[in-house]
Amino acid sequence: MADTELLNELLGLERAGWDSLCKSAGADFYGSMMTGDAVMVLAHGMVLDRAEVIASLNDSPPWRTYEIRDPRVIDAGVDSKILVYTGVAYREGDKPAFRGLMSSVYVRAGGEWKLVLYQQTPIPD
Repeated sequence: MADTELLNELLGLERAGWDSLCKSAGADFYGSMMTGDAVMVLAHGMVLDRAEVIASLNDSPPWRTYEIRDPRVIDAGVDSKILVYTGVAYREGDKPAFRGLMSSVYVRAGGEWKLVLYQQTPIPD
């Protein structure tokens, strides 16, 4: 698979995740996308397992919109890839609600990419 094609495929998954968060459907999306032992390491210092992610997203306010900037893929093996990018997400109002460096570790399982680890690192103002 060409590097551009792989980048576009993983960006499509990442955008689908953000889109689900904008539609308050993140619990369903990430419930199906994450492996059973996957975790999210969030900017406010929490590590959530798959069940905790699903539960927390049921009550999260939706994002209004988001931007993915400067994405790149890091090869972690034949069936493992890491997508790294700068994310800017907006809730209500004009100011970015959140700016951070994001990394998503994907593994290919059963012919599909699954999320194993997602990490946010806030960018100071």
